[in-house]
Amino acid sequence: MSRKDEPHDKYHLVAVIVFILGLGTLLPWNFFITAIPYFQFRLKSPVNITESYKSNTSEIVHHAVDEFNFNNWMTLLAQLPLLLCTLLNSFLYQCIPEKVRIAGSMMAILFLFIITAVFVKVDMSRQSFFDVTMATIWFINAFCAILQGSLFGLLTLLPQTYSSLFLSGQGMAGTFAAVAMLLSMSSGADHGTTALGYFVTPCIGTFISIMCYLMLPRLDFAQYHLSKSSSKSSQNYELDTKAELLQQEGNGEPGRQKIKEAEVGGVGEAQEHVSICAVLRKIWVMALTIVLTFGVTLSVFPAITASVESHTSDQKWGTFFNPVCCFLIFNVMDWAGRSLTSYTLWPGPDCKFLPLIACCRFIFVPAFMLCNISNKKRLPILFANDAWFIVFMILFSVTNGYFVSLPMCLAPKKVLPHESETTGAIMTFFLALGLSVGAGLSFVFKFLL
Repeated sequence: MSRKDEPHDKYHLVAVIVFILGLGTLLPWNFFITAIPYFQFRLKSPVNITESYKSNTSEIVHHAVDEFNFNNWMTLLAQLPLLLCTLLNSFLYQCIPEKVRIAGSMMAILFLFIITAVFVKVDMSRQSFFDVTMATIWFINAFCAILQGSLFGLLTLLPQTYSSLFLSGQGMAGTFAAVAMLLSMSSGADHGTTALGYFVTPCIGTFISIMCYLMLPRLDFAQYHLSKSSSKSSQNYELDTKAELLQQEGNGEPGRQKIKEAEVGGVGEAQEHVSICAVLRKIWVMALTIVLTFGVTLSVFPAITASVESHTSDQKWGTFFNPVCCFLIFNVMDWAGRSLTSYTLWPGPDCKFLPLIACCRFIFVPAFMLCNISNKKRLPILFANDAWFIVFMILFSVTNGYFVSLPMCLAPKKVLPHESETTGAIMTFFLALGLSVGAGLSFVFKFLL
C-alpha cells in the first residue's frame, strides 16, 4: 500500500507531545520519592527540628524510618493502586471514552498535587500528616495507573518509534524531579518555602501535559494515525507497518507467515474477539521479564538505597550524597537505559532466556544491603566507600531502564496487529504486578538489614 498521502510530523510536534505525556505519567511518583527528605522532616520528632534539619539530613532519615517506615509504606501504597487500577482500566476502556479517562486522570492528579503543595503550609500532627500523605500517594497513583494504561493503548495506533519516545519521556521524569529537588535544596530558603516551590513544579508540568494532550488530535499526523482504528484502510496500514518491521528484523519465513495470517484475517478478523490467553501465550516471556525487572528494582529502591549514607566526614557532601548518588544517578542512567532500545533490541523477540538475564539483576539486592547503612542489626557493612554505591547504582539503573523498555517494545512484535491493544493492556498489568511484588519484598529486605 502506498503511503504517499500520509502526513508528516511537522516540526516533530507529535514526537514532542508524546515525550511530554510520557514524562507526565511518572512525574507524580518521582516527585514523591525524591521529596523523601521533606516528608521525613515533617515526620521527625519536633525536638530541635529546625536545627537538625539544617545540620544533619541523615539524622532525619533514620528517626523517620524507625518510627513510620515511610519509604516502605510509600512504595507499597504507590504500587498497589497501580496494580488494581491497571486491572480496572482493562474494563474501563470499553465503557468510558478515552478522552475522559486521560484528561480526567490528569485533572485529578493536578488537583491532588495542588492539595499537597497547600499542605506544606498547614500545621498538623505527625500521624495526621503521615495519613494524609499516604492517602494522597494512593489516589495519585490510582489515577496514574488509569492514565498510563490509556496512553499505552493510544500509542498502539502510532508508529513504533513513538512508543520508544514515550518510554524515554518516562525515564526523563525521574531526572526532572531529582534536578528540581537539588535546586530547591541549593536555594538556601527555609524548608517550607523550598517544599512549596518543589511541589508547585509538578503542578505546572501536569498542566502542560493536559494542554499537550488536548492539542494532539488537532495535528494532522496524529489525526491520520488515531483515526485509522475506525477505518478499513487502517488494517492495511498496520499490515504494511508490521511487514516493514519484520523485514528489518530479518525474521525470514516465520515473519512472512505472520504477515500472511494477518492478511488472511485482514478486515474480517479486525472485529473478532481477541483471546487474552492466546495473546499471553505469545508474550509470556516479555511479561515475566518486566515482572522480574521491577520486582528487583522496587525491592531496594528507594526503601534500601535511600538509607545509604556517605562514609566521608564532609557535612555538605553528606547532605547531598543521597539526592545525587541515589536519585539523580538512578534517574539519569535509567533514562539512558530506556533510550538504548531506540538503537538496539538485543536479544530480540524470540529469545526465551530474557527472564533469566533479568534475574541476574538480583545480585544488586545484597550489594545495596551491604553498603554503608547505619543502625543495621543483622548485616555487616562490606561496601563502605561511596564509590561502591555509585558503581552499583549506575549498573542497577541502566539495566532497569533497558529491561523495562525492551519487553514493552518487543511484545507488540510477537502478536498480530488487531491484538496490539490487548497486548498493551496485558503488559501494563504485568508492569504494575512487578512494581507491587517489589514493594512487598522491600519490607522483607528492610527487616533483614
